[in-house]
Amino acid sequence: MSAEDELTVLMTGAGAPGASGIIKSLRLNTERSIHIVGVDMQPDAYGFAFTDTGYTVPAGTNESYIPRMREIAAAESVDVILPLTTAELQPLTSARESFDAAVMVSQPEPLKIANNKGRLYQYLEEHDFKTAPQYRRVSTKDQFVEAVHALGYPDQPVCFKPPVSSGMRGFRILDDTIDRFDRFLSDKPDNAVTTLDEVLPILTSAETFPDLAVMEYLPGKEYSVDVLAMGEEVGPVIPRTRERTRAGITFEGVVEHNDELLEAATGICQGLGLEYNINLQFRYNSEGNPRLIEINPRIAGTIVMCVGAGANLPYLAVKYALGEDIPPTSIDWGTRMVRYWEELFHTKDGNITHIPSKRPD
Repeated sequence: MSAEDELTVLMTGAGAPGASGIIKSLRLNTERSIHIVGVDMQPDAYGFAFTDTGYTVPAGTNESYIPRMREIAAAESVDVILPLTTAELQPLTSARESFDAAVMVSQPEPLKIANNKGRLYQYLEEHDFKTAPQYRRVSTKDQFVEAVHALGYPDQPVCFKPPVSSGMRGFRILDDTIDRFDRFLSDKPDNAVTTLDEVLPILTSAETFPDLAVMEYLPGKEYSVDVLAMGEEVGPVIPRTRERTRAGITFEGVVEHNDELLEAATGICQGLGLEYNINLQFRYNSEGNPRLIEINPRIAGTIVMCVGAGANLPYLAVKYALGEDIPPTSIDWGTRMVRYWEELFHTKDGNITHIPSKRPD
């Protein structure tokens, strides 16, 4: 296929927060026209307003998901499948050979490690990565209580999260030093900080205690690092600060040249043999050393921040999926992004409109 031909990309998660930025990034390329087919579980997913075609699909964990995806890919003559949501990664990589299109997901074994925080932390520890956090994998109440105390609670905060989750889902900070009255009045009710006494009744209310990864609290600066991973090689590696977030999504940050994060992210991706757009999240501990929080082995919702700094990582990953050469990129380090809300309106007759940001001439 020449770069002048039209390319068809099937993008999942058309209602995901980062979908609009990824669509803009794909259309921004100057090599070829891209026909974007969006799919989502919700028929009114906002991303359908920006894709060329839209379909509804079942959840990635549903047994009919892969047959439905094959049906859509065949009907639209799809060249590349670009998943945005975590739940679809394992089904897609397991069924990759059944698609005529290139599936932009890592191979099953690296994906299983990257997608599971317990296995990931163990991998980092076994392979002597300096960014491995202190952690404990637990599956009972007694193990959980023992782990949080072993990591310093109640004298210092401790974190926990399900081994496999997306965004901030299930993440909590146990902090017994907080002024609970002040926090009750000053913080929004979605704050992740709690105490052991508050969380234990919830965790023990289910029939079985959940699997959890308990880890050291990291009070320092937080970064996301976007990588174009290519197995034993990497393309651009771009750290960016997470200065203001909402529900785990970056709303303000800066693309920053950080040598130790560039080296750490490169080594981890190469060691695991990951592919395509990969996002690694780091946070610094109290001694000023970076620790890997998690890997999102998929395209990140805020990857558009890299695009604004000169590196169109979504499109470069599509080129890699097609077996094309990856051109050099020039990154404008220091670029700051500020994100804002925007609305779409669905009229009764089925039209989709929005309020323009500038007065018409």
